[in-house]
Amino acid sequence: MAEIARLRAGREPDAPPTADAAGVGTARPDLLFTAADKTRTAMIVTDPNLPDNPIVYANRAFLDLSGYAAEELVGRNCRFLQGPGTDPAHVDRIREAVAQRRDVVVELLNYRRDGTAFVNELYVSPVFGPLGELLYFFGSQLDLTRFREQQAQAAGRGTSFRSLLEDGEAGFCIVEMRFDADGRAEDYRFVEVNGAFERQSGLTGAQGRWMRDMEPGHEQRWFDLYGEVARTGRGARFRGVASRLGRTFDVHAVRIGTEAQNRVAILFEDAAARLETEERREALDRDRQVERDLVWRTSRDLLVVCGLDGTCRAVNPAWSETLGWPPGSLLGTRITDLLHADDREAGSRAFATLRSGRPLVDLDVRFRTADGGHRWISWNAIPQGDRFHATGRDVTERRALEDQLRQSQKMEAVGQLTGGVAHDFNNLLTVIKSSTDLLKRPSLSEERRGRYVDAISDTVDRAARLTSQLLAFARRQTLQPAVFDAARSVSAIADMVRTLTGARIRVETDTDAGADEAGRRLPCHVDADPSQFDTALVNLVVNARDAMQGEGRLRIAVKRADSIPALRAHPAVPGDFVAVSVSDTGAGIDADLLERIFEPFFTTKGVGHGTGLGLSQVFGFAKQSGGDVAVDSVVGVGTTFTLFLPRSADGEAREPVPDDPGPLAEGHGTPVLVVEDNVEVGAFATQALGELGYHAVWVKDAQAALAEIEASGQRLEVVFSDVVMPGMNGVDLAREIRRRWPYLPVVLTSGYSHVLASEGTDGFPLLGKPYSVADLSRALRKALRERSALASG
Repeated sequence: MAEIARLRAGREPDAPPTADAAGVGTARPDLLFTAADKTRTAMIVTDPNLPDNPIVYANRAFLDLSGYAAEELVGRNCRFLQGPGTDPAHVDRIREAVAQRRDVVVELLNYRRDGTAFVNELYVSPVFGPLGELLYFFGSQLDLTRFREQQAQAAGRGTSFRSLLEDGEAGFCIVEMRFDADGRAEDYRFVEVNGAFERQSGLTGAQGRWMRDMEPGHEQRWFDLYGEVARTGRGARFRGVASRLGRTFDVHAVRIGTEAQNRVAILFEDAAARLETEERREALDRDRQVERDLVWRTSRDLLVVCGLDGTCRAVNPAWSETLGWPPGSLLGTRITDLLHADDREAGSRAFATLRSGRPLVDLDVRFRTADGGHRWISWNAIPQGDRFHATGRDVTERRALEDQLRQSQKMEAVGQLTGGVAHDFNNLLTVIKSSTDLLKRPSLSEERRGRYVDAISDTVDRAARLTSQLLAFARRQTLQPAVFDAARSVSAIADMVRTLTGARIRVETDTDAGADEAGRRLPCHVDADPSQFDTALVNLVVNARDAMQGEGRLRIAVKRADSIPALRAHPAVPGDFVAVSVSDTGAGIDADLLERIFEPFFTTKGVGHGTGLGLSQVFGFAKQSGGDVAVDSVVGVGTTFTLFLPRSADGEAREPVPDDPGPLAEGHGTPVLVVEDNVEVGAFATQALGELGYHAVWVKDAQAALAEIEASGQRLEVVFSDVVMPGMNGVDLAREIRRRWPYLPVVLTSGYSHVLASEGTDGFPLLGKPYSVADLSRALRKALRERSALASG
């Protein structure tokens, strides 16, 4: 509400005002009307002693607001300014106040001369003579229309502003000033107050009330101060004493809205309470500083403040106690200079994390001690502006215990592995030893002799499979990868799977990976060893069959996948994969056993039912092929194993063509260079080749082989070399032979080689140990045949 001057005449004018040439109602010189004409508030005067209470005076501000000339106003009742939008209830309030000769404030819709509407805040006040007689009614009006848009724009800001003030400790209010005829502030009304207002001021129920009504003796200087802010727009900051309230306030006052609104926003606090709060805060800050100093001095953790470039700005005494560095010797030192050489890369990444504004959590690195040793420190740090604060804990002993635990677990695993290997190989060797002893008996029949020889041969094959499974688990087997469609491979062996599972297990396959935009079936090409893939699939099927005890439902599905999920404490791996899942409806696997099922020789089956190497082979094959194996199991419901293999971008499968073994052929004196460092194996190979009709020359290392080839004058036709030898290995020997004698074929042989496992054979044919005489003959014959084709081509 605009502040309205409550004008009171000292005496009754001799005659009512009349209109002058300018159209402004005048009377004989009278201070009452002279003051009203000078104010910026729109004002009219009506005479209640004349019929219909006509307008007898309108100041210039009202003429500007309404658009009417004075002669159009004087002598008419105010209701002609009203229109169809004017609320009758508001009009009734004015009439009731006039009849009762009292003040009234109401927002009223009026219409200008040009027909435009405006909302005005109308304040009607009676003016009495010295004897209490009613002389006039003064009406002051404030156009609110122009403030509506400003208020709407500020609504959002005001909401958050008021919310902030409601949550604050300081008192806040908005007041409207009221000025007397001389323009001096005589009172103010509280338009709005916040929650802290009553607590800070001691005034209750202030909103909407006048200060003079609440505190009649309130000091005039407060009105003068706020009035000056309202008139000039200059804010004020001061400390003032409100004697009537018994308080001293720190005040900040600013004008808000337009000049005509006469509104002032006041933010204030009880100075004594503020001082007490500040003293408490300072005392609390001192206590915290003492606490921080105490923690800094007594903490056994390493505390450091560093610049973002890693330069130490402050370190606590624990650095001396833990790492032996004298106090102050590390100031200006770069943290990276104290790191172990192997941990500097991790340190650089940590600084990059902090410089990006992110905290550092649990970084274990080795720090150099003053005596040249190193200790493990686990760091946590947070960035703050141009520096970071970090705390480090000595975890050297913990790391040592963890290493001991890991070593102990490793030895336990090795013990389990070697025990399983020893058990299975002793069984195999028992068969071989018994068969050889029986073969030595002089009266042995040919039928029984053949039986024992077959037993030895079968046992050797089982031993070879056992070794292959162990190498698969260790990811050391020599893979022979080829691009093939996993979905087609699953479909191809589906009938064999049904044979393995039996009639009481229903086998379902789902190899539909979807179709492309042209409607063609999407292939699931992988680049892996097809033979090992088939073996892994069979192992999973057999495992599922045994879990269902021969009855249930088994489902094999092949799909594409865009990631390998997080497995065994490893994060998820995004990429392009083919997922082959084998699901059963068996008994499920207990949660405490899930982490052990891929260990070699670990099995939940009874004695004599499985070696415990099937899942180990699946795991090793998947990892060595760049994939992984996931297992999801619910006890009493079933288990799903999912084999993930990287999908090949090659659009065409290249299925390996099996070599036709053919009959065992004679060597016809073909010269062969045998390179083998093991005496027993070298002698056996030479003897076997002699039995096959080859002319074998045996050397024990690569250098001797190169010398023999050089001296032979191209007499040798094929080289049969072991891979693992002292000095130059077999693969490097084969490369050198290919470089110097391109038409001399080389066949490699090995039981295991880390070179083959990591690098492959570089295109040279490989005969795995143990090999049969027939396998040896076929490998050499194929190499010689390819050499002839190459020479003739």
